[in-house]
Amino acid sequence: MPILIVALLAACVSSQSPAAPQEAPGLGFSHADFDRVLARFVDDRGRVDYTALAADPADLDRYVAQLAAVSPDNQPDRFPTSQARLAYWINAYNAAVMKLVLQYYPIASVRDVRPPMVLFFLPRLSGFFYFERVALGGERRNLYDLENSVIRQRFPDPRVHFALNCASRGCPRLPRQAFTAERLDDALDRETRQFLAEPRNLTIDPSRRTVFLSSIFSWYEDDFLASERRAGSTDPTLLGYVARNASAEQAAQVAACQGCGVSFVPYDWRLNDQRQD
Repeated sequence: MPILIVALLAACVSSQSPAAPQEAPGLGFSHADFDRVLARFVDDRGRVDYTALAADPADLDRYVAQLAAVSPDNQPDRFPTSQARLAYWINAYNAAVMKLVLQYYPIASVRDVRPPMVLFFLPRLSGFFYFERVALGGERRNLYDLENSVIRQRFPDPRVHFALNCASRGCPRLPRQAFTAERLDDALDRETRQFLAEPRNLTIDPSRRTVFLSSIFSWYEDDFLASERRAGSTDPTLLGYVARNASAEQAAQVAACQGCGVSFVPYDWRLNDQRQD
């Protein structure tokens, strides 16, 4: 890759921002502002009323400012457990995505946020996920780095893939409440079950000898197989992970579909906007 491109991508991954005012350590971290955003502007389908949110962004702006000032990296005493840290990073990702969408709204997809014109040959998604940066605890990161270098690397739990929302209809549904340390494990289980319960993400078709899965299982296959190994499997498969985490009825259908192949459903990059068909 040419040196210029490497330099530009590196600049998007991590750079220091000016220090923001910080609260005293030891106070914990409140997700109440984001909780209000989700309760007010997200519906039961996980779609966002971006028009209404753009007209009244006070809670989201306040939460984003809080994220900019404080993180588990610059104030670790406020995040004493792994659950507290992971809840912060998941909420930070989801809130940053919403804030970036508002920055460009109205758009039909995050794919509409293009990379710099000089880098026109890069994938369209690089504009939103590589070249847009958000401040977290005094450090600026892009969404790709936040997901892969922070969340996936520090917390090897594939359930996070059902909690992160990239403002697209192919994503897991955005929940109507923020993740918290106290309820994180139950919430991740809930989001996993809910994701697998939707036919768009999991369909077993014995007549075609095929199990249809969301593309998320293709992109992060190594994460799911590693989880199966930790659970004791000596021959890990995606269908093994699905059967272990889906409903009893779905697990039985997967088990009955012996020898079935896996087909990945194309991802739906349309914006998760309540006002778009």
